Amino acid sequence: MLQTVRSTRGMAVAPHALASQAAVDVLRAGGNAIEAMIAAASTIAVVYPHMNSIGGDGFWTISCPGKPVVAIEACGAAAGSISIDSYTAKGCAKIPSRGPDSANTVAGTIGGWQAALDISKEWGGKLPLGRLLENAIFYAEDGIAVTRSQSVTTAKKLGELQSIPGFAETFLVGGKVPQAGERMRLTQLGKTLKALADDGLDSFYRGRLAASIAKELKALGSPVSAEDLAKYRATVRKPLELQHSLGKIYNMTPPTQGLVSLIILGLLDRLDIKRFGPESAEYIHCVVEATKQAFMIRDSHITDLDFMDADPQSFLAPEHLDKLTTAIRMDKALPWGQGKGPADTVWMGVIDGEGRAVSFIQSIYHEYGSGIVLSETGLNWQNRGCSFSLDPKHINALAPNKKPFHTLNPALARLNDGRVMVYGTMGGDGQPQTQAAVFTRYAVYNQTMQAAITAPRWLLGRTWGDDTDSLKLEGRFPEATRRKLEALGHEVEMVEDFDEVVGHAGGIARFSNGVLEGGSDPRSNGGVAGF
Repeated sequence: MLQTVRSTRGMAVAPHALASQAAVDVLRAGGNAIEAMIAAASTIAVVYPHMNSIGGDGFWTISCPGKPVVAIEACGAAAGSISIDSYTAKGCAKIPSRGPDSANTVAGTIGGWQAALDISKEWGGKLPLGRLLENAIFYAEDGIAVTRSQSVTTAKKLGELQSIPGFAETFLVGGKVPQAGERMRLTQLGKTLKALADDGLDSFYRGRLAASIAKELKALGSPVSAEDLAKYRATVRKPLELQHSLGKIYNMTPPTQGLVSLIILGLLDRLDIKRFGPESAEYIHCVVEATKQAFMIRDSHITDLDFMDADPQSFLAPEHLDKLTTAIRMDKALPWGQGKGPADTVWMGVIDGEGRAVSFIQSIYHEYGSGIVLSETGLNWQNRGCSFSLDPKHINALAPNKKPFHTLNPALARLNDGRVMVYGTMGGDGQPQTQAAVFTRYAVYNQTMQAAITAPRWLLGRTWGDDTDSLKLEGRFPEATRRKLEALGHEVEMVEDFDEVVGHAGGIARFSNGVLEGGSDPRSNGGVAGF
């Protein structure tokens, strides 16, 4: 059993231990939680490249004691030149998931770093950008040790990725899938990170780096142009807020599914789940049925905030949550249709010694995104835009300058007893479910953070390369739990113990006395670092 890590001066958690350590290095150097998170975000983009990239999107939820919680929406919109017709004219029934046609949205994550640094300066943050990117640059130039997760993912997806421009040259070693423990250098990416340190983050969109990116994207056939890059800015938003019996819980606004995560917790609060055991069929049934209710709202309403037909905060009104709760039957599972599928992502958290907290998520959508790697910059570009529909009547129909739907959502809670909690996970459909598991086990059942994360989990929906939408249970659940869930009408499928299909979760909480406690997921290559 892994033990919960505790410290007092600062703490970071990430699905790769080197990212956590990079964050704590910055905290030790006098940096704040935002500065530490940029160190972690840049590092993990290098050492965990199959799960994220600086050619992807990101979202932030940020808490500073005595101030309102804020959020940063760092997701890029679709290119201004594309339309549904531009794809149907090519004979596409849907947007391709790989290659240039899938690389159709601006990468927003670097813009998010800049917006976060602007907030950091208001806190008195002074560390130079070069110091924040120092570890990432070193690992890119000196080489990374390939993880088992990266090796397995590369082998699994090689058939659909090896012919994509730049992929084989970047992510294969000697033309072969790298094995766990092999050394891999990402030299061009290191040069790009150095250029960002020298020229500033804005150069990604409006500088010499932007010119190189735009030129190469155009040459490869991506619709993202220099104009699309130049007009991009990350957006600071007021996050969604759930009033829970244990405190206030915050998450990201659409186009993310932050609303889904909050609805689930609001419903579980009303179902009085504490009367059930944390590994019981009744508990899992409650979470799964709450998830179904939240997913129906997601699939009917959540899209680019500028295109929504309702105020997302209105779905968290007590009277609306009360109504949804009455639709949940404790004796029978609601029939389930089809989820949104997987997404490859990293969630990370940092809390500094002043109690400033960051919940952060960074993604390229599918593993390795579009597969495209720009040769001059080493950027692996995301394929988030393949989530758009080519059906003009669909809630997430493709349109120029429209933001795609995101499964990403970074969670943060301010509890009534004074604790501040950051938590999250990767995993597409699984993100709000795993968030519910971590929050309820920690805050409702009073498990330690590590125990709440280590405990067996489940996933309603699809996983990598899987077309089934069954309820997947890790093998550590009691047989009686499986049988009872089946009796309630759930289509149950068992997966391996500690299977990463149920996500790479993490969490940190800070108590009112300044003590920090954190946990990382044994299903990942993660770690908690504190001092």
